[in-house]
Amino acid sequence: MGFKLSHEGTVQVLALAAGLPAVVFAVWVIGTSDYSPKVVWTLGLVIGGAWLGFGLAVRERIASPLRTVSNLLEAIREGDYSIRATGAAGTDALAEVMQQVNAMGATMRSQRLGALEATTLLRKVMEEIDVAIFAFDEKRQLRLVNRAGEKLLGQPAERMLEREAGELGLAEYLDDESVKTVQRVFPGGSGRWGITRSSFREGGLPHKLLVLTDLTRPLREEELQAWQRLVRVLG
Repeated sequence: MGFKLSHEGTVQVLALAAGLPAVVFAVWVIGTSDYSPKVVWTLGLVIGGAWLGFGLAVRERIASPLRTVSNLLEAIREGDYSIRATGAAGTDALAEVMQQVNAMGATMRSQRLGALEATTLLRKVMEEIDVAIFAFDEKRQLRLVNRAGEKLLGQPAERMLEREAGELGLAEYLDDESVKTVQRVFPGGSGRWGITRSSFREGGLPHKLLVLTDLTRPLREEELQAWQRLVRVLG
């Protein structure tokens, strides 16, 4: 594998190469003049030192903002949206990059807060409503259940989570039509049940939502409102 310069190394080489002809010419002019050897060496060292110093400064000038952007993006990736880039007040290209990074952090922070609020609302509504709700992943393992679901199957959530739908007696409803009515006895109740199945995605993976409603009794007004809020959140 051949040697490959880094981005900042390439910029530094180009900067040094751009100044090299002028340095060589200046040293040649000084060397062919009537200056004493001491003066020639002094001027040569000054010119060479300035050339190398500015070349190294160019490297740092390029690398430092890139490290800043890298650190900001890493913080955003890890969920820390409080850090803001400095130097975003100008109108040059680097300032535009910093402005876009800050804008991205602000947007993702807003989206995260919105998602947290929606999740909090969803959990609150699910606990309020007297309708059994079950969520299964692509392996048909239970990932979420509300209190009504625990009551219906007569088991706490801790014992049901990650168990397959077949073990819970719900597998047949994951394959049937999306809306149906059945007569069945569950550990926590019996009668006519309205079963609704829908799909959603979480973390890019498909999930199935199973909702069981007791049709033998009418929903109270507050339960109906909570159910309507749940439908709006899921939608």
